[in-house]
Amino acid sequence: MSRMTQPSLKPPQYLQPRPKAVPTFSSTSIATTPRSTTPQFSRPSSCTRQPSPARSSTPSDVSDRATAALVRRVLCPHAHAGSTEPRPINELLPPLTSSNDIDLQLYAIIAIVVKDLVQSWYGKITPDQGFVEEIVRIVAHCTTQLESRLRGVDLESLVFDELPELMENHINVYRISHQAGHPPSLFTDSRVIYHNLNPHPALSPVPNPANPSTAKEQQDHEAQYRQLLVQGALAILLPTEDLENACLRTLVADVIADSILGNSIGGRICEGWFIWSIITTFVDVVKARMAPETTGEELEVGTRRRLEKFGLLSRKSKSTDGKSSNHSRKSMFSSLFWRILQYFYLAFVTARFVIFGLVTACSEPPRSLTTSRTPGSPIAAKVEPPFKPRPIVSFKVFPLISDLLDVPSRMPWVSGALALLQHQLIHGPLRVGATDGILDQYFHHLIQTHFHPPSLLPQILQSARRILFPHSTLPPPSPSSPPPILEEEIAAVKRHAADSLLSLIPPAVCKQFFATKEPGVWRAEVERELDVWRDAYMNRHLAYAVLELVLVRVLPELAEKSVQDLLRDRIGDI
Repeated sequence: MSRMTQPSLKPPQYLQPRPKAVPTFSSTSIATTPRSTTPQFSRPSSCTRQPSPARSSTPSDVSDRATAALVRRVLCPHAHAGSTEPRPINELLPPLTSSNDIDLQLYAIIAIVVKDLVQSWYGKITPDQGFVEEIVRIVAHCTTQLESRLRGVDLESLVFDELPELMENHINVYRISHQAGHPPSLFTDSRVIYHNLNPHPALSPVPNPANPSTAKEQQDHEAQYRQLLVQGALAILLPTEDLENACLRTLVADVIADSILGNSIGGRICEGWFIWSIITTFVDVVKARMAPETTGEELEVGTRRRLEKFGLLSRKSKSTDGKSSNHSRKSMFSSLFWRILQYFYLAFVTARFVIFGLVTACSEPPRSLTTSRTPGSPIAAKVEPPFKPRPIVSFKVFPLISDLLDVPSRMPWVSGALALLQHQLIHGPLRVGATDGILDQYFHHLIQTHFHPPSLLPQILQSARRILFPHSTLPPPSPSSPPPILEEEIAAVKRHAADSLLSLIPPAVCKQFFATKEPGVWRAEVERELDVWRDAYMNRHLAYAVLELVLVRVLPELAEKSVQDLLRDRIGDI
C-alpha cells in the first residue's frame, strides 16, 4: 500500500497517452460492421460524432458534456492545470475498451464509485491521486481482459437463446406458483413454491414473516454468494501483483459485491415497480423513434401546413375552400385513398427491406463458419467435435415472446400453427430455416446490423447509469426494513406501464387478441401479465441466474474450479 500512497509528480507510465487499439469486435459471435462503413471507434467521440436526437433528449446530467466534466473532476483533476484547453480524456486515462464511446460511459461509472466510496474517506487522509490512478489502472486491466474474452463468446446465442430461456423459465414457474388448486396442506406460500421449483443457494431459506431470523439468514447467504462470485472473477482478471495484495483484493471485492451488486440486484432494481418504470421508459424511447405522421389525415394536414408556411396556399383559397376541404378530408373517399396509399407505401418499404436483406445475407459467409463457442480460455481450449450452431429460428427468444403474450392460453391454435411452421422451416423439404439456410442467414444479418454491440453499448450504459445512479451519485444503502410503498402508487406505475404497452398496439389487433372491444379489459389483461415482475424475491432468482450465466460464458474457469483453486493457480498457497 505504500506504493499507492506516495505522491506522484507526473502521471505514471500506464496513464501516459497512447493510441487506442483498432476496434476488434470482428468476432463471429459479435455483430460485425458492414463492409461499406468504416469504424470510427479510434477517434474521440466528442469531436467526431454529431449529437443524435435520442441523445439530445437525455437529461443534462448524463449528456456527453456533463459526463466528460464528471470524469475530469474525479479521475484527472490536475490534468488541465496550466492549459487553456483541456486535453481529450482518451489521452489522459488508459483505454478500457477499443471504443471511445463505451470508455466514456465506463469512466463515468468509475468516477461515481470513486467519488462516493473512495474519496469520501481517502480524501480526508491525503489529497494524493495515486490511489485513484491505481484503481483506474486495475479497472483498465480487467476491462481489456473482459473485452478480449468477449470476442470468443457467442453473443448471438447468449442474448437471443440462453438469456430468454432463463426468462421463460421464470415466467412459467411464477405462473405455476400463483395458479389456483394447490393443496393447502402442502403449500401455503407462492414464494415457497417458486423457490422449490427454481432453487438458488443465495436465496435460501425463503424469508418467513412469522420467523424474522429466516430473512436475516437469507441476507447473509446472499452477501456471501456475491462475495464468492466477485472473488472468483477477480482471481481470473486481476494482475498477479494486485492479486497478491490481500488488502487491495478485499477492498475491491467489497466495493463491487456490496456497494454495486448489493445495491442493484439486492436493492430496487428487482422491485416490480422499478421494472415497470423501465418498461415505460423503453416504450417512450420506441415511440419517439416512430414516425409522427402515420395516418392519411395527418399526412394531408401536414402537407397543407407546409404549403401555407412557404406561401404556396393563398388565403383566398383557404377561406373559400375551408369548409369544402374539411368535408373532403372527412369523406369516405379521401380516407380510403390515403389509407390505400399508406398501405402501398408500407408494403413497398417492407418488400425493399426484406429483398435487400436477403441479397446481402446471401453474400455473407455461412454462419456455421463464423460462429464459435470457444470462450478463449485455457480450460476450454481442448479438442472438441466440430461445432454447428443452432438455427436462429429455434432460439428461445420466440417462445419467450409467446409466453409474455400468453399466446398458448389465449390462442392455442396460433401457438400450434407457429410451432408447425417452425418445424417445417427447419426440417421441411426446403430447410430455409436450418443452419446456414437463407432465412437463418437473413436473421443473422439482421442481428449483426441492428444489434452491433459497439453502437448499442454506449446507449445501454448511459441509460443504466441514469437509472442506477440518479444525479451521478450512488443510491443510499438498502435498509434492512425498507419503508413501505403505498399500494396505490404501485398500482399507478403498473397502470402507466400497461397503457404505454397498449399504445404500441393498434386497436384492431387488441380487439382480436383480447376478444373484446372494452379498453378497460385490455388494460386489466396487460396488468395481469405484468404481475410476473411484481415480487422482488422471485425477480432476484432471475437476476442471479443471469449474472451467473454471463460470468460463466465470459469466465468459463468459474465453472471448472473453485475460488480457492483459482487463487492457488495464480499466487500459490494462500
